[in-house]
Amino acid sequence: MSHETVSVIPAGQLAYGMQLPTVALSSVVAAPWEKDAGTAELLLAAQAADRSGFFYVAVCDHIVIPRDKAETMSTTWFHPVATLSWIAGQTTNVNLLTNVYIPAYRHPLDTAKAFATLDALSGGRVILGVGAGHVEGEFDALGLDFSNRGPATNDAIDAIVEAWLNEFVGDVGAAPRPVRQPRPPIWVGGSSAPAMRRVAERGDGWIPQGTPRKKMPESIAYILEHRDRLRPEAPLELGVITEAIYVGETDQDLPRWVVKGSADSIAESLNEYGAMGVSHLQIRFMARDCAELCDQMEKFGAEVGPNLTR
Repeated sequence: MSHETVSVIPAGQLAYGMQLPTVALSSVVAAPWEKDAGTAELLLAAQAADRSGFFYVAVCDHIVIPRDKAETMSTTWFHPVATLSWIAGQTTNVNLLTNVYIPAYRHPLDTAKAFATLDALSGGRVILGVGAGHVEGEFDALGLDFSNRGPATNDAIDAIVEAWLNEFVGDVGAAPRPVRQPRPPIWVGGSSAPAMRRVAERGDGWIPQGTPRKKMPESIAYILEHRDRLRPEAPLELGVITEAIYVGETDQDLPRWVVKGSADSIAESLNEYGAMGVSHLQIRFMARDCAELCDQMEKFGAEVGPNLTR
Protein backbone atom coordinates (compact mmCIF):
# COMPACT_ATOMS: atom_id res chain seq x y z
CA MET A 1 0.00 0.00 0.00
CA SER A 2 1.32 3.42 -0.90
CA HIS A 3 -1.14 5.47 1.16
CA GLU A 4 -0.11 7.01 4.46
CA THR A 5 -1.55 5.66 7.68
CA VAL A 6 -4.31 7.80 9.19
CA SER A 7 -4.26 8.41 12.95
CA VAL A 8 -7.28 9.79 14.79
CA ILE A 9 -6.57 9.05 18.48
CA PRO A 10 -4.59 11.86 20.13
CA ALA A 11 -1.02 10.90 21.02
CA GLY A 12 -0.70 9.40 24.46
CA GLN A 13 -4.44 8.93 24.91
CA LEU A 14 -5.93 5.54 25.78
CA ALA A 15 -9.33 5.89 24.14
CA TYR A 16 -12.36 3.75 24.88
CA GLY A 17 -15.46 2.73 22.96
CA MET A 18 -18.11 0.03 22.93
CA GLN A 19 -20.39 -2.11 20.81
CA LEU A 20 -23.95 -0.81 20.89
CA PRO A 21 -26.62 -3.01 22.49
CA THR A 22 -29.71 -4.53 20.82
CA VAL A 23 -28.28 -4.42 17.27
CA ALA A 24 -26.80 -7.95 17.33
CA LEU A 25 -28.59 -10.60 19.36
CA SER A 26 -26.02 -13.37 19.14
CA SER A 27 -25.98 -15.37 22.38
CA VAL A 28 -22.22 -14.87 22.42
CA VAL A 29 -22.33 -11.07 22.64
CA ALA A 30 -25.81 -9.95 23.73
CA ALA A 31 -26.91 -9.58 27.35
CA PRO A 32 -30.24 -11.27 28.22
CA TRP A 33 -32.08 -7.95 28.61
CA GLU A 34 -31.28 -6.93 25.03
CA LYS A 35 -33.70 -9.46 23.56
CA ASP A 36 -36.66 -7.51 24.98
CA ALA A 37 -35.19 -4.09 24.16
CA GLY A 38 -35.27 -2.04 20.99
CA THR A 39 -34.40 1.24 19.36
CA ALA A 40 -35.24 3.33 22.45
CA GLU A 41 -32.57 1.50 24.45
CA LEU A 42 -30.16 1.65 21.53
CA LEU A 43 -30.49 5.43 21.42
CA LEU A 44 -30.12 5.79 25.19
CA ALA A 45 -26.84 3.85 25.08
CA ALA A 46 -25.50 5.78 22.09
CA GLN A 47 -26.27 9.12 23.69
CA ALA A 48 -24.78 7.99 27.01
CA ALA A 49 -21.58 7.15 25.11
CA ASP A 50 -21.65 10.54 23.38
CA ARG A 51 -21.83 12.52 26.63
CA SER A 52 -19.46 10.24 28.60
CA GLY A 53 -16.34 10.65 26.49
CA PHE A 54 -16.51 7.40 24.55
CA PHE A 55 -14.30 7.63 21.48
CA TYR A 56 -16.57 5.40 19.39
CA VAL A 57 -19.73 3.35 19.27
CA ALA A 58 -19.70 0.26 17.08
CA VAL A 59 -22.06 -1.91 15.04
CA CYS A 60 -21.25 -5.30 13.52
CA ASP A 61 -22.16 -6.64 10.06
CA HIS A 62 -23.98 -9.73 8.85
CA ILE A 63 -26.35 -9.67 5.87
CA VAL A 64 -27.97 -13.07 6.42
CA ILE A 65 -27.52 -15.92 8.90
CA PRO A 66 -27.69 -19.57 7.78
CA ARG A 67 -30.53 -21.53 9.36
CA ASP A 68 -28.14 -23.93 11.11
CA LYS A 69 -26.46 -21.02 12.94
CA ALA A 70 -29.55 -18.97 13.70
CA GLU A 71 -30.19 -20.46 17.15
CA THR A 72 -26.79 -19.29 18.42
CA MET A 73 -26.17 -16.21 16.28
CA SER A 74 -29.83 -15.14 15.87
CA THR A 75 -30.93 -13.43 12.67
CA THR A 76 -30.97 -9.95 14.26
CA TRP A 77 -28.02 -7.97 12.93
CA PHE A 78 -28.91 -4.36 12.14
CA HIS A 79 -27.39 -2.96 8.95
CA PRO A 80 -24.36 -0.98 10.10
CA VAL A 81 -24.59 1.95 7.67
CA ALA A 82 -28.30 2.50 8.30
CA THR A 83 -27.84 2.17 12.07
CA LEU A 84 -24.80 4.43 12.32
CA SER A 85 -26.49 7.03 10.12
CA TRP A 86 -29.45 7.08 12.53
CA ILE A 87 -27.07 7.36 15.49
CA ALA A 88 -25.09 10.12 13.76
CA GLY A 89 -28.15 12.35 13.54
CA GLN A 90 -28.76 12.07 17.30
CA THR A 91 -25.20 12.43 18.65
CA THR A 92 -22.51 15.08 18.40
CA ASN A 93 -18.98 13.87 19.10
CA VAL A 94 -18.72 10.08 19.24
CA ASN A 95 -17.03 8.34 16.32
CA LEU A 96 -18.97 5.75 14.30
CA LEU A 97 -17.17 2.41 13.94
CA THR A 98 -18.03 -0.83 12.19
CA ASN A 99 -16.76 -3.80 14.17
CA VAL A 100 -16.55 -5.20 11.67
CA TYR A 101 -17.87 -4.59 8.15
CA ILE A 102 -17.30 -7.31 5.53
CA PRO A 103 -16.21 -5.48 2.37
CA ALA A 104 -16.00 -8.74 0.40
CA TYR A 105 -19.83 -8.81 0.41
CA ARG A 106 -20.12 -5.61 -1.67
CA HIS A 107 -18.51 -3.83 -4.57
CA PRO A 108 -15.79 -1.60 -3.06
CA LEU A 109 -17.11 1.50 -4.83
CA ASP A 110 -20.45 0.95 -3.11
CA THR A 111 -18.73 0.62 0.28
CA ALA A 112 -16.62 3.72 -0.38
CA LYS A 113 -19.75 5.69 -1.36
CA ALA A 114 -21.77 4.53 1.65
CA PHE A 115 -19.12 5.46 4.20
CA ALA A 116 -18.12 8.67 2.44
CA THR A 117 -21.77 9.71 2.66
CA LEU A 118 -21.92 8.74 6.36
CA ASP A 119 -18.71 10.67 6.99
CA ALA A 120 -20.12 13.75 5.25
CA LEU A 121 -23.44 13.55 7.12
CA SER A 122 -21.76 13.03 10.50
CA GLY A 123 -19.17 15.77 10.18
CA GLY A 124 -16.21 13.41 9.77
CA ARG A 125 -16.81 10.74 12.40
CA VAL A 126 -16.42 7.51 10.41
CA ILE A 127 -13.96 4.75 11.31
CA LEU A 128 -14.31 1.82 8.92
CA GLY A 129 -13.51 -1.42 10.72
CA VAL A 130 -13.22 -4.31 8.26
CA GLY A 131 -12.88 -8.07 8.45
CA ALA A 132 -12.75 -11.04 6.11
CA GLY A 133 -15.90 -12.74 7.46
CA HIS A 134 -16.26 -16.20 8.98
CA VAL A 135 -19.70 -17.64 8.09
CA GLU A 136 -19.31 -19.80 5.01
CA GLY A 137 -23.06 -20.18 4.50
CA GLU A 138 -23.42 -16.41 4.34
CA PHE A 139 -20.90 -16.26 1.49
CA ASP A 140 -22.76 -19.11 -0.24
CA ALA A 141 -26.08 -17.26 0.03
CA LEU A 142 -24.50 -14.19 -1.57
CA GLY A 143 -22.93 -16.21 -4.37
CA LEU A 144 -19.39 -15.52 -3.16
CA ASP A 145 -16.30 -17.71 -2.80
CA PHE A 146 -15.58 -18.23 0.90
CA SER A 147 -12.09 -19.53 0.18
CA ASN A 148 -11.17 -16.26 -1.58
CA ARG A 149 -12.33 -13.95 1.22
CA GLY A 150 -8.80 -12.93 2.28
CA PRO A 151 -7.60 -11.68 -1.13
CA ALA A 152 -11.05 -10.15 -1.74
CA THR A 153 -10.76 -8.20 1.50
CA ASN A 154 -7.29 -6.94 0.62
CA ASP A 155 -8.42 -5.84 -2.83
CA ALA A 156 -11.47 -4.11 -1.36
CA ILE A 157 -9.40 -2.13 1.16
CA ASP A 158 -7.11 -0.90 -1.61
CA ALA A 159 -10.05 0.10 -3.80
CA ILE A 160 -11.90 1.87 -0.96
CA VAL A 161 -8.80 3.88 -0.06
CA GLU A 162 -8.29 4.89 -3.70
CA ALA A 163 -11.91 6.01 -4.00
CA TRP A 164 -11.68 8.05 -0.79
CA LEU A 165 -8.46 9.77 -1.83
CA ASN A 166 -9.52 10.51 -5.41
CA GLU A 167 -12.87 11.79 -6.65
CA PHE A 168 -12.29 9.98 -9.94
CA VAL A 169 -11.19 6.36 -10.13
CA GLY A 170 -10.47 5.69 -13.77
CA ASP A 171 -13.28 7.29 -15.74
CA VAL A 172 -15.86 7.41 -12.93
CA GLY A 173 -16.23 9.85 -10.07
CA ALA A 174 -18.21 9.85 -6.84
CA ALA A 175 -19.32 12.44 -4.30
CA PRO A 176 -20.01 13.40 -1.55
CA ARG A 177 -16.40 13.26 -0.49
CA PRO A 178 -15.38 12.20 3.02
CA VAL A 179 -15.09 15.10 5.47
CA ARG A 180 -12.25 13.56 7.47
CA GLN A 181 -8.95 14.30 5.74
CA PRO A 182 -7.10 12.83 4.05
CA ARG A 183 -9.67 10.04 4.50
CA PRO A 184 -11.43 8.03 7.20
CA PRO A 185 -9.22 5.46 8.95
CA ILE A 186 -9.52 1.75 8.30
CA TRP A 187 -9.10 -0.52 11.31
CA VAL A 188 -8.68 -4.22 10.55
CA GLY A 189 -10.41 -6.80 12.72
CA GLY A 190 -9.35 -10.34 13.53
CA SER A 191 -6.79 -12.25 15.56
CA SER A 192 -5.63 -14.89 13.08
CA ALA A 193 -2.17 -14.63 11.54
CA PRO A 194 -3.57 -13.54 8.13
CA ALA A 195 -5.71 -10.87 9.82
CA MET A 196 -2.76 -9.52 11.79
CA ARG A 197 -0.63 -9.43 8.65
CA ARG A 198 -3.47 -7.48 6.99
CA VAL A 199 -3.26 -4.95 9.84
CA ALA A 200 0.48 -4.56 9.22
CA GLU A 201 0.12 -4.34 5.44
CA ARG A 202 -2.99 -2.19 5.04
CA GLY A 203 -4.48 -1.08 8.34
CA ASP A 204 -4.53 2.17 10.24
CA GLY A 205 -5.48 0.22 13.34
CA TRP A 206 -6.31 -3.19 14.79
CA ILE A 207 -9.45 -4.58 16.41
CA PRO A 208 -8.57 -8.02 17.82
CA GLN A 209 -11.40 -10.51 18.19
CA GLY A 210 -11.09 -12.39 21.43
CA THR A 211 -7.32 -12.18 21.99
CA PRO A 212 -6.83 -12.72 25.77
CA ARG A 213 -4.73 -10.27 27.76
CA LYS A 214 -1.83 -12.70 28.21
CA LYS A 215 -1.50 -13.13 24.44
CA MET A 216 -1.69 -9.46 23.53
CA PRO A 217 2.07 -8.73 23.79
CA GLU A 218 3.02 -11.50 21.35
CA SER A 219 0.22 -10.50 18.95
CA ILE A 220 1.31 -6.86 19.04
CA ALA A 221 4.92 -7.90 18.46
CA TYR A 222 3.84 -10.01 15.46
CA ILE A 223 1.96 -7.08 13.91
CA LEU A 224 4.76 -4.59 14.52
CA GLU A 225 7.40 -6.96 13.14
CA HIS A 226 5.50 -7.16 9.85
CA ARG A 227 4.69 -3.43 9.94
CA ASP A 228 8.36 -2.53 10.42
CA ARG A 229 9.30 -4.60 7.40
CA LEU A 230 6.55 -3.28 5.12
CA ARG A 231 5.74 0.26 6.30
CA PRO A 232 8.45 1.39 8.69
CA GLU A 233 7.32 3.93 11.27
CA ALA A 234 3.68 3.93 10.11
CA PRO A 235 1.60 4.50 13.26
CA LEU A 236 -0.96 1.82 14.09
CA GLU A 237 -3.83 2.32 16.52
CA LEU A 238 -3.86 -1.01 18.33
CA GLY A 239 -6.99 -2.03 20.17
CA VAL A 240 -8.30 -4.71 22.48
CA ILE A 241 -11.69 -6.02 23.57
CA THR A 242 -11.41 -5.88 27.35
CA GLU A 243 -12.67 -8.23 29.97
CA ALA A 244 -16.16 -7.35 31.17
CA ILE A 245 -16.21 -4.42 33.63
CA TYR A 246 -18.30 -3.30 36.56
CA VAL A 247 -17.52 0.05 38.17
CA GLY A 248 -18.26 0.13 41.92
CA GLU A 249 -20.14 -2.30 44.14
CA THR A 250 -23.01 -4.57 43.09
CA ASP A 251 -25.19 -7.32 44.48
CA GLN A 252 -24.65 -9.28 41.26
CA ASP A 253 -22.74 -12.54 41.53
CA LEU A 254 -20.05 -11.57 39.05
CA PRO A 255 -17.67 -14.12 37.48
CA ARG A 256 -14.06 -14.03 38.66
CA TRP A 257 -12.79 -12.73 35.33
CA VAL A 258 -14.80 -9.51 35.53
CA VAL A 259 -12.66 -6.40 36.18
CA LYS A 260 -14.60 -4.80 39.02
CA GLY A 261 -14.33 -2.53 42.02
CA SER A 262 -13.13 1.03 42.44
CA ALA A 263 -12.49 3.32 39.51
CA ASP A 264 -8.81 3.53 40.47
CA SER A 265 -8.37 -0.26 40.47
CA ILE A 266 -10.14 -0.59 37.11
CA ALA A 267 -7.99 2.15 35.58
CA GLU A 268 -4.87 0.49 36.94
CA SER A 269 -5.89 -2.80 35.33
CA LEU A 270 -6.76 -1.24 31.97
CA ASN A 271 -3.58 0.83 31.91
CA GLU A 272 -1.69 -2.46 31.63
CA TYR A 273 -3.03 -2.51 28.06
CA GLY A 274 -1.77 1.03 27.52
CA ALA A 275 1.68 -0.06 28.66
CA MET A 276 1.62 -2.76 25.95
CA GLY A 277 1.10 -0.11 23.26
CA VAL A 278 -2.69 -0.41 23.01
CA SER A 279 -4.39 2.89 22.13
CA HIS A 280 -8.10 1.99 22.20
CA LEU A 281 -10.18 -0.22 24.48
CA GLN A 282 -13.49 -1.77 23.55
CA ILE A 283 -15.34 -1.93 26.85
CA ARG A 284 -17.95 -4.51 27.81
CA PHE A 285 -20.10 -3.83 30.88
CA MET A 286 -21.90 -6.26 33.17
CA ALA A 287 -25.39 -4.77 33.20
CA ARG A 288 -28.82 -6.27 33.85
CA ASP A 289 -30.81 -3.65 31.94
CA CYS A 290 -30.35 -0.52 29.86
CA ALA A 291 -30.55 1.82 32.85
CA GLU A 292 -27.70 -0.01 34.59
CA LEU A 293 -25.69 -0.05 31.35
CA CYS A 294 -26.03 3.72 30.93
CA ASP A 295 -25.18 4.25 34.61
CA GLN A 296 -22.04 2.14 34.21
CA MET A 297 -21.05 4.04 31.07
CA GLU A 298 -21.42 7.38 32.82
CA LYS A 299 -19.44 6.19 35.86
CA PHE A 300 -16.71 4.87 33.59
CA GLY A 301 -16.52 8.12 31.66
CA ALA A 302 -16.44 10.27 34.79
CA GLU A 303 -14.26 8.16 37.08
CA VAL A 304 -12.15 5.75 34.98
CA GLY A 305 -11.66 7.46 31.63
CA PRO A 306 -9.70 10.47 32.93
CA ASN A 307 -7.13 8.09 34.51
CA LEU A 308 -6.43 5.99 31.40
CA THR A 309 -2.96 6.42 29.89
CA ARG A 310 -0.50 4.85 27.48
